[in-house]
Amino acid sequence: MKRSLLVALCAAVVSASAFAAGDHGHAPRHGGVVAETRQLDQELTAKPDVIRLYLRDHGKPVDITKASARLTLLSGSEKQEVELRPAGDRLEATGAFKVGPGTKAVTVVTGASASPSTARFTLK
Repeated sequence: MKRSLLVALCAAVVSASAFAAGDHGHAPRHGGVVAETRQLDQELTAKPDVIRLYLRDHGKPVDITKASARLTLLSGSEKQEVELRPAGDRLEATGAFKVGPGTKAVTVVTGASASPSTARFTLK
């Protein structure tokens, strides 16, 4: 009896750790960096000429037609403010951006949920 209890306990520990190791729907879908907030999941993709922010409500699509976002890029001692507007299934801005590895980004999204959603990213 002790042996079967030990086997059952080991099986429970192994299955719990396997569940915890999964991505639970928060893996990047567009090759960006993901941040989960209380209101939304945000995925940021940043290139020198375009920045895109994809939003999901914890795995569910979000209506972004009335949404906007303010993005702050921090690269070394330089700071750049960017407004992101709806573009298809994402919020987007085009221009010239300093987005090298290690660049910090902070987003504040409004209009996509009941309250503003703030997220912090470090670009890879």
